Amino acid sequence: MAVHPTAIIDPNARLHETAEIGPFCVIGAGVEIGARTRLMAHIYAEGATTIGEDNTFYPYATVGVAPQDLKYHGERSETRIGNRNVIREFVTIHRGTEGGGGLTSIGDDNLLQAYAHVAHDCHLRSHTILSHSATLGGHVTIEDWAVVGAHSGVHQFCRVGEHCYIGGYSVITQDVMPYSLVVTERGARTFGVNKVGLERRGYSKESVQRLHTAFRRLTKSNLNTDQALEKIRAEADIDEPLQKLLDFITSSERGIIK
Repeated sequence: MAVHPTAIIDPNARLHETAEIGPFCVIGAGVEIGARTRLMAHIYAEGATTIGEDNTFYPYATVGVAPQDLKYHGERSETRIGNRNVIREFVTIHRGTEGGGGLTSIGDDNLLQAYAHVAHDCHLRSHTILSHSATLGGHVTIEDWAVVGAHSGVHQFCRVGEHCYIGGYSVITQDVMPYSLVVTERGARTFGVNKVGLERRGYSKESVQRLHTAFRRLTKSNLNTDQALEKIRAEADIDEPLQKLLDFITSSERGIIK
């Protein structure tokens, strides 16, 4: 194992023999680090934290530290990070709370850019991007392939749907629909389908067109959400992406950004 002599590692931490621990890292007792994961320098990790394989942590990131929730009183909670994630400088990832399920989780192949913050009980799926200084309040779920733009904030308990793109400096206070392109000015608005992102992911032109038509019904017509959903179901040849959009909307508890 490549461990720099200035690193401080608790004897009860569990590190794979191929992990690399750089200068001035501090690894606490409950931390487990998988194969080929690299902590470059000045990484602080504590608590019941499990980090998988082939991750890279850039300097000054903190992982698994206590949440900034005043209801937290030291109860045991966890942080789980999957494989092949890139965690850039000064990222902060807080462990869960008892009231929120006791777990903060990050899946595979995610990119968290500098100064991004993942609060307690958040769940990032896989292939997501948090651009620099993106901030997630507690209990936020980010679904696969979603992008949260720079300096954007996501309110507690919100969901961000798969394959969507949130523009920079947005303030998200309601659920963000899958596949959508969203940016806020004075208030959040959905501008249409995330066409470029979906095409890059291999979605067919027919699926993108169905989603485009659905978004027009939802955001450009004079129909309320229930009426728009009824119209979409009546008119559209519903494929899997469109069904996911409809399911997401009908299960929303905070309402959707239109």
